[in-house]
Amino acid sequence: MDPLSDVLSLLKPRSTMSAGFKAGGDWSIKFPDHYQSIKCNAVIRGECWLSVDSVPGAVHLQAGDCFVLPSGRPFRLASDLRLPSADATPILTQTRENGTVTYNGGEDFYLTGSRFYVSGSNAPALLAMLPPVVHISKESDKDILRWAVDRMIQEQHDPQPGGLLIAQHMAHVILVQALRMYVGSQLPGVESGWFTALADKQLSRALNAMHEKPAHRWTVQALAECAGMSRSVFSLKFKQTVGSAPLEYLTRWRMLLAADRLTQGKEPVSAVALALGYESESAFSTAFKRTLGCSPRQYGQKEGTF
Repeated sequence: MDPLSDVLSLLKPRSTMSAGFKAGGDWSIKFPDHYQSIKCNAVIRGECWLSVDSVPGAVHLQAGDCFVLPSGRPFRLASDLRLPSADATPILTQTRENGTVTYNGGEDFYLTGSRFYVSGSNAPALLAMLPPVVHISKESDKDILRWAVDRMIQEQHDPQPGGLLIAQHMAHVILVQALRMYVGSQLPGVESGWFTALADKQLSRALNAMHEKPAHRWTVQALAECAGMSRSVFSLKFKQTVGSAPLEYLTRWRMLLAADRLTQGKEPVSAVALALGYESESAFSTAFKRTLGCSPRQYGQKEGTF
């Protein structure tokens, strides 16, 4: 699989709620922290401001915009951020009409979306690879998302047999498509981060190679050749963009794959080590402990698989 599919597959996102929210007049609502979750919403009518804790600046959302919040941090939605905020919890526990909560009349603003919970003790490390806020506002991108959003709304307003499952699948489509569009919006050389590396034609070739064959005995030189760059230039650019050296990234990715396999509890440590390119269990265990802070067996016991 490609790197984005790999990360989302390890996160195992499951949609637990697809719902709508309507508001009217002047309003401001504070949404609580949701540990290890991803929020994905689309604005259907009206406009508002989005402010996420610990993220500088606010985002102006308009009808048709989609936003994804992978960090689970508290956030605010408001017609005016200068207004005092109401707590979202009692508002969202109201009786829902067609899966939609109405606040302050609900005539001016309409939002629909879903929350995804992710699993695994390494979910925080995987979520850290995603940006804290993804805002999709380009008209051509919104057109691509519109079909899935409209279908989700239809399932909320006109429940049919199997409708919940369809709404969940539409939510997954919106999530993946929004993240894919975010990759396409990155400007190589301007920003840094994992998504910027995915958008870079040269670095993405090296990332794809590592994700396609994580057990391969990669060298920096071989990865540089995949990227079509000299070894020194590749090493510097990769570290400046991704935040770690190429082989450090590879080792960490291998250990995250190993953690997932150990969580399933179907393979001995020696088999996991061999599958990820380690000839000895001791070398694998050393790398695992250095990366994740405990031995593979301790990890398995912690996760309840041994």
